Amino acid sequence: MLLRVRIALPDQPGSLGNVTRALGTAGADITQIVVLERGGGQAIDDVTVFWPDSSPRELLADSLASVPGVTVEGVWGTREAPGTYPELEILKYITTAGDRALATLIDSMPVLFSADWAAVGTEDDPRALVHSSWRAPSEVPFPRETPGRPTAATFDSGLHVITAPLPPLALTLLLARADGPAFHRVEVHRLTRILEIFLTLPAVERGVARRLHRPG
Repeated sequence: MLLRVRIALPDQPGSLGNVTRALGTAGADITQIVVLERGGGQAIDDVTVFWPDSSPRELLADSLASVPGVTVEGVWGTREAPGTYPELEILKYITTAGDRALATLIDSMPVLFSADWAAVGTEDDPRALVHSSWRAPSEVPFPRETPGRPTAATFDSGLHVITAPLPPLALTLLLARADGPAFHRVEVHRLTRILEIFLTLPAVERGVARRLHRPG
């Protein structure tokens, strides 16, 4: 299985080497390392690994936690293939998707962000669901108020989300992850940029408008 591991570690020579040795000893095959932030003598990295299906994730987390100075913030499944640029492929498909542009975007969000599901509802009545991805609940827990820009939060239930407005369309997007850590500010920024590009595509607003106003 493909897993993503978020760790905090000392930002000093040798720290990452200790992490990679611990992962190798545990039986993980490292495919990608992304530095999310550095500062104050600490770094936060997302490490993507291939992990045997028969081995419990706890073994992976315990191996990393045994490395001095390392804190494991989360271990969760991912479908985002390392070394690829899936958002570029998705945006390419959206340009020709017509009425399916919004659905294509929402269906791709869980893969792009190693999340569980995504959904979009009308801004004036978020309970009016427009589209949801696979695994989304039948009742999507949209917040009462939509923030002015994409914002990460963690609900009392432990569900991690990013809530994002789509102003030209009067819609609210909710991206959710039940396992793993809260969404990092780098992930929020990445989603913001994807939405900015999505909303500038000429065919998007026309296609969404046709879908929303299509006679039932």
